[in-house]
Amino acid sequence: MRPSGNGPSTRGTRQIGPYTVVTRLDSGLPAQTPVPEHRFIARSADGDRTVLLSSPLATADPHRFLAEADASRYLLGSWVLPAVELAAPGEPAWHARPYLPALPLPVALAVHGGPLPEQTVRALGIALAENLAIMHGQSLTHAGLCPAAVLIAADGPRLTCFGAVRAAAPDGAARQDVPGLDPGSLPPEQAAGGQPRPLGDVYALGATLAYAATGYTMPEREELPLALRSMVARCLSRDPAHRPQLAEVVDELAGGCQPDGPVGFAPPTHADTFLSPGWLPARLVAAIVHQSASVLAAEVQLPAPVLAHMSWPPGEAPSPAPVPHPSH
Repeated sequence: MRPSGNGPSTRGTRQIGPYTVVTRLDSGLPAQTPVPEHRFIARSADGDRTVLLSSPLATADPHRFLAEADASRYLLGSWVLPAVELAAPGEPAWHARPYLPALPLPVALAVHGGPLPEQTVRALGIALAENLAIMHGQSLTHAGLCPAAVLIAADGPRLTCFGAVRAAAPDGAARQDVPGLDPGSLPPEQAAGGQPRPLGDVYALGATLAYAATGYTMPEREELPLALRSMVARCLSRDPAHRPQLAEVVDELAGGCQPDGPVGFAPPTHADTFLSPGWLPARLVAAIVHQSASVLAAEVQLPAPVLAHMSWPPGEAPSPAPVPHPSH
């Protein structure tokens, strides 16, 4: 199964900063899925760089959007995808990250045909919790975790949409109905206008894992796999004081399993153990590979101003690459 919508073979003509859009990253998302920002796969004019490019929703403050993107450049951890390039002063707001073949979590569920296996949910939760703990150790709060903010790559998840709650509305302003914010993942204290704090990330993590396991951010307790019910329910406590610490979340998801030995000088992590080959269903691996191949082969029509600045010796202009037409 492949999500419907315009795939990466779509010829891009939209220019954002120095990049030409190849396709939308979120094509194929289930209807009405909140996404905190516009996201694209885009390519530089010389064809050397392919990036994941984001721009703010019309309702978001572009200055706050860029401030959060700039802060994300300093995020540490293996399972986060920070910005590496930002719009220049005076340009419409955008930021870019290196392209990584990956599916937004809601698309992954659509491709899989329903909730993910418990083994996959555990691996996902451990990786996200360990990376959130690293962020909190940097005195940073993600404040944007939701199903759409998690990208599923073959080697593990990646956190995106850093600071989406702060970009959507300033502290003190109610955020319940702000476009782009997933109401099921938004901690109650942040929905009321409170400043994002680390235990808000724990709430959003619980909602994201509930979504991965059931297809809903706020399922009935009985809908969750038995082994996840207590932990997810505690994460979703309305009172932040009743939510678990991230170390507790990791321990409960790991079920007593000890991490593998360290690699090089890095400390051992549970994620390294649980993200071993086979953590991701084969159908999702195939979809990720298909996306990568389609993006690589996509023809991108450069805007006329870009073409005007490109000169080629007579008879040596490159021919466009053929676009594959996979059978279904």
